[in-house]
Amino acid sequence: MIEISYKNPHTITIKNADKKEVTLDFDAWKIFMDDYEVSFPGEYEKSGNLLEVKEYTDLLFYKFLIDGKHLCIVPSDSFELKEEIIGFFWDVDVLIIKWSKESFKIFENIEAKVVIPYGDMKDIFLNTAGQHPEAVTTFKVKGELDGDRTEFVNLEA
Repeated sequence: MIEISYKNPHTITIKNADKKEVTLDFDAWKIFMDDYEVSFPGEYEKSGNLLEVKEYTDLLFYKFLIDGKHLCIVPSDSFELKEEIIGFFWDVDVLIIKWSKESFKIFENIEAKVVIPYGDMKDIFLNTAGQHPEAVTTFKVKGELDGDRTEFVNLEA
């Protein structure tokens, strides 16, 4: 089971079944696996969580394997969608994406089962998608996800 929640208004925490944490500080734009800061491309493994970091157009993109689920974090919308980066996002269970007008195009090219927008204007992303889910403080990913439709999560800070 994966548990996703806000640690504070600018930090999202992802916990695996063993309560080991991955932290996304989107103000300082830092990713931590437990206390280890991930700041370079490559493959990482810590506390049962696997991470692949890809550099594309001077940006880092993150794809985790946590408790058998693929979780991607898209940190920016200032890149051109090409096959090279779209191929990195295959088989996404949970997509965490910052909201902007351009990020909606990115979302449309990634077939995620669960989408969690973050940032000050995440409600606009949800409205653009025609979704109005009730705000939750914690989202838990249990068992298999429905691959036929995308679930949108309004995570409350």
